[in-house]
Amino acid sequence: MMQSKQLGNTDMQITPIGFGSWAIGGGDWAYGWGAQDDGDAITAIERAIELGVNWIDTAAVYGLGHSEELVAKAVAGMKSRPLIFTKCALVWDDSHQVGNCLKADSIRRECEASLTRLKVDAIDLYQIHWPNPDADIEEGWMEMARLQEEGLVRHIGVSNFSVAQLRRTLSIAPVASVQPPYSMLRPAIEHELLPFCLEHNIGVIIYSPMLSGMLSGAMTRERAANFAANDWRRNNKEFQEPRLSANIALAELLKKIGRPHGCSAGEVAIAWTLRHPAVTGAIVGGRNAAQVEGIIKAGEFRLSEDELAAISRYIADMPQ
Repeated sequence: MMQSKQLGNTDMQITPIGFGSWAIGGGDWAYGWGAQDDGDAITAIERAIELGVNWIDTAAVYGLGHSEELVAKAVAGMKSRPLIFTKCALVWDDSHQVGNCLKADSIRRECEASLTRLKVDAIDLYQIHWPNPDADIEEGWMEMARLQEEGLVRHIGVSNFSVAQLRRTLSIAPVASVQPPYSMLRPAIEHELLPFCLEHNIGVIIYSPMLSGMLSGAMTRERAANFAANDWRRNNKEFQEPRLSANIALAELLKKIGRPHGCSAGEVAIAWTLRHPAVTGAIVGGRNAAQVEGIIKAGEFRLSEDELAAISRYIADMPQ
């Protein structure tokens, strides 16, 4: 069984792995991952919960509401419902253009729309998706605190915030959690953010531990070259040379480390993020049940000092 951990100052105990619902939103928006079969998405969520995952992370903007609707469908018949975390402050217009808004009335409208799509009475964790516009952080956070006081959301957190921005929110109301990107290719949060969260008892749920599939072990040059036109990764430097070859070689090292333990490269990559004491859990996406089955062991796998050192040596020599 996966050992759960308390999320920051909340009463929520979460498993080391949560189901990430970005990719299942489909390709019909600016940051889509290409076409997605809704049936596959629902079975992916069901399989994750069957295997012991107890929380789902989504956002209103994923598929412009579609991801939240799929989460609602997937959990509808479940005896014990997983915790549902979602996000606000990325809004879209009738022409599907996405923009940032932290105005109080906008956040309230978003919350009500998410509650309707998710078919829940209260959101377990409601997060500000991006700290933009920066000048409106205080207004947005005050409204988040009001939503919590009214019981529409149980806990409030942030995503993609810096330490300076976290300090501003903490002066208004406690922050349950922060959601930053973190992987062996994106370790920047180790310097300032993770120590700050440990010190202030703020939960950390990280995203992109496999860098959007790059370290899953399934990425190849051919696959990267043939991404769908509406897959946002086409324009990401990690999926282009010279980084692409170095990253694929890193995934090969992770495969080699995982093999004796019966773990995939992706499971090693996720376990690497979970080794940090400040990290409460990792958000891991799955577009079908097989992808979920390919990452689940990361919740229990622990890397040895020698294995961690081998990864560090490789990364130090990678092209920047």
